[in-house]
Amino acid sequence: MSADTFSAGAGVSADLFDHQSGDHLALDSAKIYFEVHGGSADPPLLFLHGGLGTLKDFNGVMPLLTKRFRVIGIDSRGQGKSTLGTADLTYHRLALDAAAVLKHLGVGRCSVVGFSDGGITALRMAAECGPLVDRLVAIGTGKKLRADDPVRKLLGSVTAQSWTEKFPESVALYKAVNPQPDFAALIDAVVPMWLDDSATGYPADCVTRITCPLLAVRGDEDHLVSRASVFELVEQVPGAKLLNIPFAGHEAHKDQAQAVMASVNRFLE
Repeated sequence: MSADTFSAGAGVSADLFDHQSGDHLALDSAKIYFEVHGGSADPPLLFLHGGLGTLKDFNGVMPLLTKRFRVIGIDSRGQGKSTLGTADLTYHRLALDAAAVLKHLGVGRCSVVGFSDGGITALRMAAECGPLVDRLVAIGTGKKLRADDPVRKLLGSVTAQSWTEKFPESVALYKAVNPQPDFAALIDAVVPMWLDDSATGYPADCVTRITCPLLAVRGDEDHLVSRASVFELVEQVPGAKLLNIPFAGHEAHKDQAQAVMASVNRFLE
């Protein structure tokens, strides 16, 4: 048993994401990295990470799952071990990438846990791909970024230098694992995606097409996603549930992991 193996809940065990045991799927000009852990007979659960992160960002909460899953992780286009390619980076494209990986794996239906950019991608998947998404947990995610949202200025000001100064470890990991590292080019692709108001961007009112069960999770001190934004999301998705976690910020699943995962486990039962 490797050092990256965990035991969770009632005897549940699986390997953590490791950036070693996965494979790449060629999609247009990019190569999308993914990993699969768990038995083929277990229900599939897809993890989609946040902006400029990697699939390994979920390793802290995966041990808290109380049900056995066939866990699937994807490094989003241009991030982690996935190459950027030449096509414009959009949330629509990330949703297509995730759906393509699932199709490649023969997965016709699965639950999804998405954080931030991954949650936005998952909302698009649920709205556009219908029965593909069984249950959806969206953490730190809103349905759109309003034109007057002060977060727009914050996101638009991100540069390769500013991100490196604030998150040097994440940039070091990117440079260590990415097959074609060019962090400045990645920032030039990601920032327009964060600000994209077009049909390829945030799901906006398309969330009304979501028919699967939705659990929206928000840290009460989230500086990027407002209460109003998440309330608006759950109001537009029939039967959606809202978990607003006190004493947690944007990464509520890390800041209050036990509290968040208690509800996530119940939701995924």
